[in-house]
This record gives sequence, C-alpha cells and structure tokens, in this order.
Amino acid sequence: MSFPDNNKLYAVIEGTWPAAVKQALGPWAVRLDQSNSSRVNAATAEQPVQDADIAIAQSAMIEGGQRPLFMIREGDAQLDALLAARGYVIKDPVNMYAVSVGDVVQPLVAERTFAAWPPLAVQAEIWARGGIGQGRIAIMDRARDPKTTLLGRVDDTPAGTAYVAIAGDCAMIHALEVAATHRRRGLARDLTIAAAHWAQAQGAAYLTLVTTQENEAANALYASLGMTHVGQYHYRILPE
Repeated sequence: MSFPDNNKLYAVIEGTWPAAVKQALGPWAVRLDQSNSSRVNAATAEQPVQDADIAIAQSAMIEGGQRPLFMIREGDAQLDALLAARGYVIKDPVNMYAVSVGDVVQPLVAERTFAAWPPLAVQAEIWARGGIGQGRIAIMDRARDPKTTLLGRVDDTPAGTAYVAIAGDCAMIHALEVAATHRRRGLARDLTIAAAHWAQAQGAAYLTLVTTQENEAANALYASLGMTHVGQYHYRILPE
C-alpha cells in the first residue's frame, strides 16, 4: 500500500498545527508563534538557499522575539550543511508515521475514551502537567475543522488526552499525553485507536502522527499498531 509521502505529511502538519504568523521572506517560510512548539516556530526553505539567505530568516525570527530555528526536511541536505557550518546544532530528530485508518480501527473499551470539542478543563490540566500549555491549545483552537480532542480515563479517572485534526485525506494526532501516574495501562494505545475511529467517521483515509526519535515508548507503540515509518525531519538551532 502507498502512504502519504514526506511532502504531503509536511503539509498535514502545517494544516493541523498552524502557526500564528507565517511570512514568506525570500526563499523562506518563517513561522512565528508564542507557544514554544518547534513546528510553529521554525523557518523552512521553500526555494534553494544560499548561505547569505540564512540571515534573512534569522533576523526575522529574532525580531519576532524567538530563537532562530530551522526545520530540515527531505532534500535539505545543503541547508543542513550550511547551518552546521554556522554552529547550528541538531534538535529533536522526528519520525513520521502513517497507516490506513481501517487498519487501526479495533474494538474500543467502553467508556474508556471520549471525543470532546472544545477541550475540557480537565484535559487542559493533563496537558499542563505534561508541559503542553495554553499556547499549544491556542494552536488547536485556530486549526480548521474537522478536529476534536480525546479524553481518556483509567478507573473512572481522567488520565490522558490527545488532539486530532484532518487536512486533506489525513488525520494527524498531536499532543497525546498520559498522566504520569496512569502510564503503562494501555491508555496511549486506546487513545490512538479512538483517534482512528474518529478519523474513519470523518472520512479520512490515513491516520498519521510525528514523534521524536528519542521517545522509544511512543515509537514502539506506533509500530505495534502497524503504523509505517514514512519519513523524518529534524531542526537546527544555535546553542545558547
């Protein structure tokens, strides 16, 4: 089966997790946001880049009040080398996954997961404890429909949450968080399956997501659900 390619998934990320501001400057798309989320605080090369062009994006991000950050995608080897030569270091290598929605739809445990929009206060509390603050909830708010959040429960206690949105024929999961005291109870798996059920009901063909390569537990979970590793990217940032 063919899956969405890297370029399509980059567009899905942008469509489901949009920056507050996106500027076209020379060969760059520069994203500005107050959420501290790398996906909406990074510049990407939309055309071939020369070393002198880096200052354009760098200055725009500094003027926008954020630390210069570049997203390195497939085909960006030259940019990667130019930034490395300037002292930029690699930050957060990320894996991208995709699967046919129907391949993840499995029976749900009754009353284990619930869809809700807008997110409930208890979901915001779970996210906040995991370092996902109001700035990232604002990203969810400004994303276009269809979108939802999922609340997960363990022993009748709110224990996890996730956000899911659709761009084109792809649903993408973001901000999946399980409270530390309720981990290793299968809730992340149940939330992922619930996301597939919601995506299927919305007519999406694929369920997709991204996770850092260092998150071994998440990578193992998504592989166990039959998701295919379809691509990767990383960031470059100047050391503090």
